[in-house]
Amino acid sequence: MTMNDCRVITRRDFIRGTTCAGLGATIGFPLEAEENPIPQKRARVILIRDEKVIKEHGEIDGKIIRQMLEKALTAFLDEKDPVKAWKFLVKQNDTVGIKSNVWKYLPTPEPLEKAIMKGLVQTGIEPRKIRIDDRGARNSLADCTALINARPLRTHHWAGVGGCIKNYIMFVPEPSAYHGDICADLGAIWNLPIVRGKTRLNILVMLTPLFYGRGPHHFNRKYVWNYNALLLSDDPVALDAVGVHILERKRKLFFGEERPLKPLTKHITFADRKHRIGTSDLSRIHLIKLGWEKDILI
Repeated sequence: MTMNDCRVITRRDFIRGTTCAGLGATIGFPLEAEENPIPQKRARVILIRDEKVIKEHGEIDGKIIRQMLEKALTAFLDEKDPVKAWKFLVKQNDTVGIKSNVWKYLPTPEPLEKAIMKGLVQTGIEPRKIRIDDRGARNSLADCTALINARPLRTHHWAGVGGCIKNYIMFVPEPSAYHGDICADLGAIWNLPIVRGKTRLNILVMLTPLFYGRGPHHFNRKYVWNYNALLLSDDPVALDAVGVHILERKRKLFFGEERPLKPLTKHITFADRKHRIGTSDLSRIHLIKLGWEKDILI
């Protein structure tokens, strides 16, 4: 079973209930006049960090990021063997699309793409049946039977943040059609036939997140920092909600005062409460933290 119809049932769901404490607050923009909210299970998110994953000159250590991915995946699925963990997510006859992001200032890291590909190949999937794309996803990944969603987190001029939810905007013919009302309905994309029920895993890259900026194409290295983390879940909404919480903590630390994201991340709450694709309420997210804990901000 895959997400959107119902999120991936983890091995832990079969073995026992979740045990980690919730984070405690609700994130995002309130949805007005909601009727009959649908009760949700608690979402699971893995946060893994390694202080050595970014080398002295900014290069990413491919071996370490692969180890991070494997540790996060096995923890998420309660499976010691990473190959078995990948086999739980994909089948040998799947055609798998890796939805990356090629924004020039902060793209999906190539070492992470290679780590994902290696994990998929180890399950028996032929390399020719694994595709990586961003801006051409609507064509190149349309017939994939499984999707892996991986992109870095950054502030965004129209949506507040660009995260896992927004990363699927390239699956629609006119992305600008989703820019209205501060991109409130980005979650609707996840219910379109081209992607619905296909996503097996979401990875929010937080190696060097962008936590502040102004303007449509803002980027300033002053506002990135080495957080050295990956966030992993079957729930894109929960990942974005946790990521926003970390960005807000970083902004307060950097500026010495509260600096709410502008625009507000309305699309995250709407993805939950209107489009029903995940959990935005931090009190219903079980965060499991692995690895380096210094300045973790959460």
